[in-house]
Amino acid sequence: MDKVTRITQDPSVMGGRPCIRGMRVTVGMIVGQVAAGRSFDQILADYPYLQRDDLVDALLYAAWRSEEREIVLSAA
Repeated sequence: MDKVTRITQDPSVMGGRPCIRGMRVTVGMIVGQVAAGRSFDQILADYPYLQRDDLVDALLYAAWRSEEREIVLSAA
């Protein structure tokens, strides 16, 4: 996914879960906030160190991951 540049994964930060710019703010937390009906403006007011592009990238990343397919490999 070329457009998403603000999502990082580091085993030493939040157990390797996808985060915003290496911070302890996970993609899942952002998606949960949006799903709960919070607007971008409300989220940004609660987390002033985030930027609008962080939220957009989190949603793009979550949408991309939800479209992934798992292929079950049978034992040879």
